[in-house]
Amino acid sequence: MLTISDPNENRMRRRLPPLNTLRVFESGARRLSFTRAAEELHVTQAAVSHQIKALEDWLGTPLFLRLNRGLKLTPAAERYLRDVTAALDLISAATGQLMRPDDRRILSVATLDAFASMWLLRRLKDFRHQYPDIDLRILSVDREVDVFERGDVDLEIRYGDGNWPELSATKLMSEEIFPVCAPSVAAGPPPLLSPADLAHQTLLHDTMVIDWNAWLDAAEVTGVDGERGPGFNHSFHVIQAALDGQGVALGRSVLVADSLARGDLVRPFTTSIPSAYAYYLVGTEPSTDDPVVAAFSAWITAQAQVPTPPLPSASAGAA
Repeated sequence: MLTISDPNENRMRRRLPPLNTLRVFESGARRLSFTRAAEELHVTQAAVSHQIKALEDWLGTPLFLRLNRGLKLTPAAERYLRDVTAALDLISAATGQLMRPDDRRILSVATLDAFASMWLLRRLKDFRHQYPDIDLRILSVDREVDVFERGDVDLEIRYGDGNWPELSATKLMSEEIFPVCAPSVAAGPPPLLSPADLAHQTLLHDTMVIDWNAWLDAAEVTGVDGERGPGFNHSFHVIQAALDGQGVALGRSVLVADSLARGDLVRPFTTSIPSAYAYYLVGTEPSTDDPVVAAFSAWITAQAQVPTPPLPSASAGAA
């Protein structure tokens, strides 16, 4: 006789370990450190060790190899981690949706401080107008951080060469690099009448991206020490120093376009060099099927194609 099982009966027979042990396991396995897992979960290291042992006892199999130099997952634990992470992500998403009964969606987008402050934020009003039911969360990140590792981010706007084989990347904007400064610096004294006058100015350096010597070579300028002057490892700080009249910075066209259009900065010379990097919208392949992700992707792609106001020509000299 054919027997048809009731799927609801199968669900009632689920064998599930305590949920908290799974949260602790996922954190410890992702970080390969009970200490870091404890910091992330705001518990003691002893509590993490206890939860891991409880899960190993429940499963009847070890999950971690305790080595002299740290932890290593067993082959079974590596497979288990993938499934547990997916399950926790699903629970998190379902819980978040349940807690927003008005069907509002939260979209998390990571990007660098400079791009968020100097380009993205000024344009978000248009996104909110077009998509009032989507609440954006803009997360500031460092270039070296993998924002997709934990699954807390839907999309990232990256500055780089576009070579991320494991991710989906859409190019948004290229940019050029050229000197910018406050109007008072260009006017002097001494005034910036030619690139050679940079010898009498403070050069502001973006230590992570731009080399003054590259621009000086392109402009065929001699007699200017391209190494001197203060340096900053965030482009936003470099431009802020220029806005404050502290010297001349090499501006990235995407970041300084609005300041140039408002007259807060001026471009003393016409010579520019292309950046080796560009802005990309980056995501994981599965996320491209999400209509909310698709909406933001379409919006920012359209924004990136909107012509910026013509960059003012050289205000003091030419090169």
